[in-house]
Amino acid sequence: MDSSATRPYSVATGASEAFDELLKQCKGQIPKEFGSYSGNVTFVPSNHGDQVYFPSPCREQDAIASIKALEACAAAAIGDLRHGKNSRSIKVDLDKAACFLMSAYLATIDGKRKGQTPKGLIPDTDYNQAQSIQYRRLSANLYETKEDGRYYHIHGSLDATTQLRMIGLPPFNPRLTDYQKCIDTIEAAVKRFTVAELEDMNSKHGQAGVEALKWENFLETTHGKVISALPPFTVEAIKVQQTTVPETPPHTPTETNFQSHLWPKVPANVSQYALCGIKVIEMCRVIAGPTIGRSLAAHGAQVLKVTGPKLPDVPFFQVDVNTGKHTTHLDLRNQNDLKTFRNLLAEADVLIDGYRPGALAKFGCDPQSLAKLAQQRGNHGFVYVAEDCFGGTGVPGAEWAGRRGWQQIADCVTGIAWAQGQFMGLENEPSVPPMPMSDYGTGALGCVAAMAGLYQRETKGGSWMCRTSLCQYDIFLLKLGLLPLQEQERLKTVFAGPFFKLRHYDSVDKVSGEALKAIQRAYPHLFRPDLMLKAKSKGFKGKDIRWPKEAIEVEGLLIQHVRASRPNGFDRPGWEGWETDLIMDGEVDLAEDNAVFTNTSVTPAPREEQHQQQDGSGSMNSVPQRRNRIATMNTVLATA
Repeated sequence: MDSSATRPYSVATGASEAFDELLKQCKGQIPKEFGSYSGNVTFVPSNHGDQVYFPSPCREQDAIASIKALEACAAAAIGDLRHGKNSRSIKVDLDKAACFLMSAYLATIDGKRKGQTPKGLIPDTDYNQAQSIQYRRLSANLYETKEDGRYYHIHGSLDATTQLRMIGLPPFNPRLTDYQKCIDTIEAAVKRFTVAELEDMNSKHGQAGVEALKWENFLETTHGKVISALPPFTVEAIKVQQTTVPETPPHTPTETNFQSHLWPKVPANVSQYALCGIKVIEMCRVIAGPTIGRSLAAHGAQVLKVTGPKLPDVPFFQVDVNTGKHTTHLDLRNQNDLKTFRNLLAEADVLIDGYRPGALAKFGCDPQSLAKLAQQRGNHGFVYVAEDCFGGTGVPGAEWAGRRGWQQIADCVTGIAWAQGQFMGLENEPSVPPMPMSDYGTGALGCVAAMAGLYQRETKGGSWMCRTSLCQYDIFLLKLGLLPLQEQERLKTVFAGPFFKLRHYDSVDKVSGEALKAIQRAYPHLFRPDLMLKAKSKGFKGKDIRWPKEAIEVEGLLIQHVRASRPNGFDRPGWEGWETDLIMDGEVDLAEDNAVFTNTSVTPAPREEQHQQQDGSGSMNSVPQRRNRIATMNTVLATA
């Protein structure tokens, strides 16, 4: 009997496979110096095991660990540019990578997690009551249509009035407060319409919404065919008519006496961050886009999140995704605020655009306008980073590129939801997956793309445009294949209980809440304090904020936030005088710790036990070229 058929699934092995696939798919989008560090990567499981932690059939942990590995390679290559060549070791902590995927559900304010915070602890940015009133909240949910077996995810976005009226319901219904009655009422309204009718209404009213498609059906759509041929992110030079100002001469880090042209000068006594001094303007909401900024901040970038004073956002998510940043309110329709914004933009290196494609162009935040601004400031190039739902902006045939969308929309249209429903044993029903995993995965891709753009700006000159999307992350994930059936059956046993009683109409909050309770019962070590950092937040009235540690270590570089989160709009708009907080690891002060990399010995597994390739049936074949990437299970990543 083939022993591989009963061998437990290894996330470290899966992550190494996914990393090879990611490098292959991103060839042509990343500098060769990023790829040259791939052999220095080690995926490190904890001493609690090397296993899947989420009730999902998708290889989420493999995917995010591979993206984090590429992020670390990018940091190492940039570190070489800024701080001198150094063959840097790279480690990816698989437990911390898993925590990253549910970061919004692990972060706490004053010891309270999402759903536990008393009123007034977090400023209420749910201006349209799209989150706080259950009836309105459930206007963003998956429901069956008039056609048997066809399901549609309507989405009221951060308002619900238009969506509810569109399907013939009142925008408010104070008498309707029961969870199941709200679902029954809204689903009854949706079931009056066919998919085609819902699509037509969504288009007319400018709403987000999509039919839940199976993976194979998505690939048959025009958009699916086009977008599935793209890499997970794209990085390309912005072409503009050259002015008389000479272009910054391109150069490579292999030159003798290499001198950086555009990286800010870093004092010798400052800790070595890859992106220290880089200025980033973030114009995003909710999770995916802000995760790009949050990740860049962990590499030392100054990230300024700009939101409108009356722009709605999910209140609690700010506790997580605003980590490491400053936040400010500017109303760009006001001429004084617009002038302030343009002054900030004139000094920035990166702009992150998390809105629907083209929405920010009227404020000069499109690639062409930024590239022209770069010429006006002496060809100090911009890096424009766009994150959206459907992807494909500017690509011929990508017919859904301009559609509105959120994580659940992408998960439904690409086939993730149908895979989840099948895993949960639902009879011909899809289900939204637990946790905002696609959001975080997309944010991680955007971070790598931004770092690639910065590297290209330094070594080739000019301005660069980087794009990724929720659908592109989901496509990368699904191309990895689902977990082997044997592993899926193990997970069904581990998570047996209330989670597997959920239905297609259960909300993402309900699905994620039940998953979180089940994960905490099955894998309590993921909730240990030593996997978290802590600091008092000035923005949240001095309350303690806890958030997960970064999942990667790069030898000779610091990867860690220097300030706790704050609510949207807390800081004055400016680049000067940014404070640093006292960051604690449990009860240990990390602010004075300059030992940025602990050279913990990692013992490779015996040669015959090293990396083996896993296919969808659970069988394995030796892949010697990846052997050194996986540490033994009793090796724990050193705490930064």
